[in-house]
Amino acid sequence: MRLTKFSDYALRVLLYAASIEDGRLVTIGETASVYGISQGHLKKVVMNLIHAGFLQGTRGRTGGFRLARPANEIRLGEVLRATETDFALVECFQQGNTCCISRPCQLPPIIARAVKSFMATLDEYTVADVMMAPEQFGADGRVPVLT
Repeated sequence: MRLTKFSDYALRVLLYAASIEDGRLVTIGETASVYGISQGHLKKVVMNLIHAGFLQGTRGRTGGFRLARPANEIRLGEVLRATETDFALVECFQQGNTCCISRPCQLPPIIARAVKSFMATLDEYTVADVMMAPEQFGADGRVPVLT
């Protein structure tokens, strides 16, 4: 199973917003610079997170975003449910299933149980549990790349 870049970026945005201790507004440009990723992609992610209620956004020249609720109340599982569009790991979970052994196959309930366990584990953790402290950012303000 692999998460989409959209979900990866959503988690990064939430982690960075959570790291801002004074509650100031964070900009898309600032966040893109910290992670070295596209502002265009982040704009879509931020809009989704605002719509889902994870972020609070302010429009305009001096606008930006911040967490809509405390980091210890935002569960990783709920973020992924809002950002991942497809947990259909095998063909038989998809619309238009053409698998010729779907009826006798016992794989679907096993996969469904695995996905449920995956999400239950993520529901045990919050953004606060996994966020980086501001001092862990590099001297240039960017997240260090682990090698």
